[in-house]
Amino acid sequence: MSDANDRVEAQGEMPKPNSGQQPVSAGKDDSEETVEETFIGTSAAFESIIETIKTVATRKCSVIISGETGTGKELVARKVHEHSNRCENVFVPVDCTTLTGQLFESQLFGHVKGAFTGAIDNTLGFFRAAHKGTIFLDEISEIPLELQAKLLRVLQESAVTPVGSTQSYPVDIRVLCATNRDLKQLVHDNKFRADLYYRLNVVNLEVPPLRERKDDIILLANYFLRNQSEFYCEPGKKLSARAQKILSSYHWPGNVRELANAMERAYVLSAGRVVESASLPSDVIMGDYSTMPNSPLPTLDDAKRKLIHEALKLTGGKKLAAAKILNVERRKLNRLIEKFNISVDNIKN
Repeated sequence: MSDANDRVEAQGEMPKPNSGQQPVSAGKDDSEETVEETFIGTSAAFESIIETIKTVATRKCSVIISGETGTGKELVARKVHEHSNRCENVFVPVDCTTLTGQLFESQLFGHVKGAFTGAIDNTLGFFRAAHKGTIFLDEISEIPLELQAKLLRVLQESAVTPVGSTQSYPVDIRVLCATNRDLKQLVHDNKFRADLYYRLNVVNLEVPPLRERKDDIILLANYFLRNQSEFYCEPGKKLSARAQKILSSYHWPGNVRELANAMERAYVLSAGRVVESASLPSDVIMGDYSTMPNSPLPTLDDAKRKLIHEALKLTGGKKLAAAKILNVERRKLNRLIEKFNISVDNIKN
């Protein structure tokens, strides 16, 4: 379920075909949507996310959304906003990994003209821009300690003082945060302020990794394939039984974003209407070995032989097409075919 760079995550619309986020419904007014209609999933872990969103959305409290990279934390934050009483107002996402020092402070709280070199005009800053709406601080653990103190004061006083100014401006905002790190441990290590942590951590909404949502993997994979067919204005494609097995057994360290990228690759490399396993990324294919009970890890040669055989099988023995799938030169593929004694004629027949 977004990623920070998942601000591929322009989530009021359908994700782009290469987006790694959880899907969002399109073609409906947000006021007519239910939480269930904006996500895809049937797993128990997924249902738990929905229930938590429905519960916290109507409240005013701060929320920390935790989870691994690529699980869609920003999308969850947007859904909390869209189902709150602030939904008619702005949602302002802030990537806390991109800015540091005075520039970061200026981006958050604004500045007045002449406050520092290059400050040629007054700016609002993210907090004042989010007035009456929601601000989403993504990867909040990356905010420097000295700036954390100023952020805490803003949250306590509900007022912002721009850089270079002595005048405070009241702000009415809801704060949602996200992190893929253990904030409590960072507090213990004196890398995150305890007072700020307890001010923000009213509710902790944990987004589960995709490996804990096994029942949702094929639903999401088919969704991303449909996105590709719509993007290219082509007939839809379906996953082979073997491809479904591999997708379901893979551990998905990159979560939903990795799955979306894998489906884009598989769609592009599949010439027919069926997406075969050879079109999947090699990491995903080889991950299938780890799920075989009592089976030792394959040797490197075994892995190469398996990939080459799958690619040739997919292309009907066409070496040039197989070389493109494997991203190797045709001459190198010929050498590997000879080395591993792979019978291309048998594959063709």
